[in-house]
Amino acid sequence: MILLARIRPPPRLLQQHRRNLSAKALANANLGFKRDVDLVEQQALVNRQGDLVRALKARKAPKEEIDAAVTLLKDLKFKLQEFEAASPKEEASQDESSGTSSQASGKRFREAVTNALERRMFFTNSFGIYGGVAGLFDYGPPGCAVKANVLSFWRQHFVVNDDLLEVDCPCLTPEAVLRASGHVEKFTDLMVRDVKEGHCFRADHVLKDFVKDALEKDPRMPAAKRDDYTRTLASLDDFSVEELGAKIKEYGIRAPDTKNDLSDPFPFNLMFGTPIGPTGLLQGYLRPETAQGIFVNFNELLYYNGGKLPFGAAQIGQAFRNEIAPRQGLLRVREFTLAEIEFFVDPADKSHPKFASVADLEFFLYPRAEQMSLKDPVKVRLGHAVAQKVINNETLGYYIGRTYLFLTALGINKNRLRFRQHLANEMAHYAADCWDAEIECSYGWIECVGLADRSAYDLKAHSTASKSNLVASRDLPEPVVVEEFAAVPNRKEIGVAFKANQKLVLEALQELNNEEALEMQKKLESDGEAPLHICNADKTFTIKKGMVTFNKQVTKKSKEKFTPSVIEPSFGIGRIIYCLFEHCFDTRGGVDGQLNVFRFPPLVAPVKCTVFPLVQNPKLDGIARAISAKLREAGIGNKIDTTGRSIGRRYARTDEIGVPFAITVDSEDGVTVRDRDSKDQIRVPLEEVVDLIADMSAGKRSWKEVQGVYPAHVAAKASDETDE
Repeated sequence: MILLARIRPPPRLLQQHRRNLSAKALANANLGFKRDVDLVEQQALVNRQGDLVRALKARKAPKEEIDAAVTLLKDLKFKLQEFEAASPKEEASQDESSGTSSQASGKRFREAVTNALERRMFFTNSFGIYGGVAGLFDYGPPGCAVKANVLSFWRQHFVVNDDLLEVDCPCLTPEAVLRASGHVEKFTDLMVRDVKEGHCFRADHVLKDFVKDALEKDPRMPAAKRDDYTRTLASLDDFSVEELGAKIKEYGIRAPDTKNDLSDPFPFNLMFGTPIGPTGLLQGYLRPETAQGIFVNFNELLYYNGGKLPFGAAQIGQAFRNEIAPRQGLLRVREFTLAEIEFFVDPADKSHPKFASVADLEFFLYPRAEQMSLKDPVKVRLGHAVAQKVINNETLGYYIGRTYLFLTALGINKNRLRFRQHLANEMAHYAADCWDAEIECSYGWIECVGLADRSAYDLKAHSTASKSNLVASRDLPEPVVVEEFAAVPNRKEIGVAFKANQKLVLEALQELNNEEALEMQKKLESDGEAPLHICNADKTFTIKKGMVTFNKQVTKKSKEKFTPSVIEPSFGIGRIIYCLFEHCFDTRGGVDGQLNVFRFPPLVAPVKCTVFPLVQNPKLDGIARAISAKLREAGIGNKIDTTGRSIGRRYARTDEIGVPFAITVDSEDGVTVRDRDSKDQIRVPLEEVVDLIADMSAGKRSWKEVQGVYPAHVAAKASDETDE
C-alpha cells in the first residue's frame, strides 16, 4: 500500500483566501477555509498519483503494478469529485469571493494579479486596437524596467561572475543549421484541424480537455468507462500519432467551438519559416533557441579563449515558437526572451573550480527516484547530491546552485522553488543528466530554467553536417605511439545497399574517428555487421562485411583531440518574470478597500524611489526636484509627484508598481524616508539621502540596518490609508 503525505497549499494562497472573505462570509470562514484546504490537498494527491502512473509506464513496470496505480488514481479522482460536489451552492451565492475550490481560489488570485499588471501597464496585448494576436504581448514601462533589471542582474550574476564569453547572433537562421540540430525534423507538436472552419488545435490538449471534462461532469460514470478515461490520461504523453487519432475517433471528440469533425492528427513544425533573400531559394527560420549560434561559433570562441577548456559562452536574445493554441498568458507565448549558457568541458573532467562556493547550499531537489516512488521533493545539501551522483557532475551542480541563488535574489520564494530531475522517458538518448528549475504559481509548477548535460551531441552533429572539426585538444602526460584507423568505404557495395542514402552513409564512414573506426572493425570481425548511427539525421544503418575496409597507421602523439561536452543552463526570462509577479503580489487593507502591493526587491523594482513634497510649496517642490535630479545622476530611476494629493494616496499608487522607497520632503534640512513593505519611516539629513537610497537600491544596506542609524519618524494617520 502506498502512503501519501498530506500537502499543504501555498501560504500566500491561503492568505489571499482569507483576504477575499467578505463580511457576510466571516461567520462561515473556518468551515469554508477548511473545505478549500481539503480540495487543495485532494487535488495534490491526484496530481502525484498521476505522476506515478506515468513514471511506472516510463520504466515499463509490470502490468499488475500499473493497474494497481491506475485503480488508486481512479479512486482519488472520484474522492475529489465528492469534495467538489459537497461544496454548498448557497454559500457561493452569498459570497462568490469566498470560493469553493482550490482552482477557483487560484483563478481569482491570478485574475487579481493580472488586473493589477494590466491596469498599471506592466504588460498588454500586442496590437490591441486590431484585436490582438494570441501569444503576443507588449511590456509597458514598468514591465520593461523589471525585465531590464532581471537581464542586467543575470548578466552580472553569470557573465561577469563566471567570465563567460557573450555573443549576439541573428534570430534568422539558415535551414542547414537547424536541420543539423534536429529542429527541422523534430521540433513539432501534433495538431488536429476543424475540417470545415480550418481552426487548429493541439491534439493532446483536445483529448485531455475532453476526458477531464467528462470525468468532472459525471462523478457516477460507470467504472469501466472511468477506468478507460483514467488510463487515457495516464498514457497521454506516450501515445503515438496513430494512437492519439484512434482515441479522438473512439470518443467522438469534435471541435471545441463548432462541434465539427476533426482531422486526423498530424505533426506541425513549431518554427516560423521564411525565405532568405529575394529569390526564395535559401530557406530560413526564426530561431527556436539561441544555443545554435554559440555551437557554430565554437572554434572561434575556443581560439579567443586561448584554446583552453573549460569555458562558457552566453547569449541573451529573442526566440520564437509558433504555438498551435497559446494559453496561460505570459507563460506560453510565440516570441520570448531566452538567456542561455553553453559551458564546454572535457568529458573526462566535469569538475568545476568554483563548485565549493555553492556546495553548502540547501534547497529542494526532486530526483528521479523520489518521483518514481511517489515521494515529496527533498531538501538536500548540494555538495551531498553531487557526491552521491544524484546530480551527475560538479559543473552541472554548480549551475544548479547558481540558478538557485539567482532566482531567490530576484524575489522567488525559495519554498515554492524546486529542481526536478527528468525521468528516463523525458531525456534525450544522448543526455547525461537533465534538471528543470520549476517555480510554483497559480498555474501549478512551471518549468522556468532547464539545466542539462547534453554530452557532445551538439558539436558532433554540427561537425558532421558542416564538415568542420569542432574539437579541442588536451596534452598527454607523455607522448604515446598510437595506431590510427581510417575507414575506406566500398562505394559499389554501399550504393547497392543504401541507394538514396548512400551519400549520407559514405560521408559518415569517412568521418569516423579512430575509436569509432576501431569499434566498427571489431564489430564486423565478431558479428559480420555493425550499426552506423548518424546524429544529425537521427538514422541508424547496418554496415556489413565487405562494405568497408580499414587502413592502419602508426604515429607518435603528444596531444589528443576530443569533442567537448556541454552543460546548458537555459532561462525562460518571461516565465521567470511572470512567476516573480505572482510571488511579489500582495494586498493590504485601506480606507478605500484592498490596496495592491508588489513587494519587489530593490534589485528588480521598476522604479527605486519616489520623491514627494509633503504639501504644495515652492521651496519644498524645488528641494524635491533637486533630490530627483541627483538620484538620476547616480543612476537611480525615480518618480517625482508634486501634485499635492494626500500623501496616503501617493504612497498607495507607487506601492502598486512596487517602488521600495519613498522620500517625503517636509522641511528644508531633512526628509522622511519610507519603506514600502513595513511602512516604517526614518528621518534622514538632506545631504545624506541620495547616498542612502543608492546603497539600499544596490543591496549594500538593508532597511533594518539603516533603522539602527537614523531616528524613526512617527507618521500621523493619512486620510486615504489606514495607517499613514
